[in-house]
Amino acid sequence: MLLWILRGTFVAVMIGTALNMMGYFGNESSLLGILAFGLVLAVGIAIVVLDLIIKHKEITTISSVSFGLLLGLVLGALFSMAIEPYVQDKQLALRLRLLITVVCCYFLVSTLLQTKDEFRFIIPYVEFSKQVKGGRPLALDTSVIIDGRIADICDTRIIDAKMIVPRFVLQELQHIADSSDKLKRNRGRRGMDMLKKMQSNPKVELQVHEANLAELRDVQKVDERLVIFAKALGARVVTNDYNLNKIAQLQGVDVINLNEVANALKSVALPGEILNVRLVKAGDQIGQGVGYLDDGTMVVVEQGRQAIGQEVAITVTSVLQTNAGRMIFGRVESRPQVVAANAAAAAE
Repeated sequence: MLLWILRGTFVAVMIGTALNMMGYFGNESSLLGILAFGLVLAVGIAIVVLDLIIKHKEITTISSVSFGLLLGLVLGALFSMAIEPYVQDKQLALRLRLLITVVCCYFLVSTLLQTKDEFRFIIPYVEFSKQVKGGRPLALDTSVIIDGRIADICDTRIIDAKMIVPRFVLQELQHIADSSDKLKRNRGRRGMDMLKKMQSNPKVELQVHEANLAELRDVQKVDERLVIFAKALGARVVTNDYNLNKIAQLQGVDVINLNEVANALKSVALPGEILNVRLVKAGDQIGQGVGYLDDGTMVVVEQGRQAIGQEVAITVTSVLQTNAGRMIFGRVESRPQVVAANAAAAAE
């Protein structure tokens, strides 16, 4: 409602300006006066129509326009003062001042709009928690979108920051979805489905960013573009790509690696603890058997090769944390009472 009141007021002011221009150039019957009236009125209507067409406006655009208008008014006043001694007609001088000011404002606003990515204009404004969630935004990588776990994490309400998908990441995802390779095509379509799921999730704020930054003009690789993009916006990169993780850390960009998050949430086993595990294959060393816990943690059992295909009780001897995840080492528990107790507990 306030916007329509503003637009109506603007149109009314433009009509008054048009009548004033018509009065200066002639009257209602003067062709020049009618042309001046029509031109000013057409400009006003065009501005309102343009405002209605452009739905999504950015704060950087508003900042550039405001700063450009301010500089334009200052320069217009200076140039007008310089030409006043050479113009004797006061009415003509007034209109020349208006013309010079409009030209200066247009030139500066146009220049700043085209270079707003090279400069950061900030206007103090009130931040409403309903519009902006959390602190630093999260920039999503292609691999983490295809992985799909980020969509499940969003359902837990643990993420309250805005999630950003740069346009070039979305284009890479579309390229994968259109691949002639069936496996890549399925991965790309899965990523598109995950994005659609997150976009329709009211628990998370997802934004597709155009990423029209000057720093990205000469960079072609998606990983490098993502790191530069996150650094420019002060965002954190969310990925499960080990190489991207290292590149971002080297350039001082914070990274959230979902593999590390998953490893941190896995169950903790202490030396001496008794575990039940089903051995599924032989290990690398002689006599070793390998099994997995429910969360995917690998368990390497000494002298467990003969028990492959069986569920056995083991005693944890050590735990090794690697970049690939947590590994548990143990030996087969031979005490019958312990085995029987674990079997009874599993049956219950």
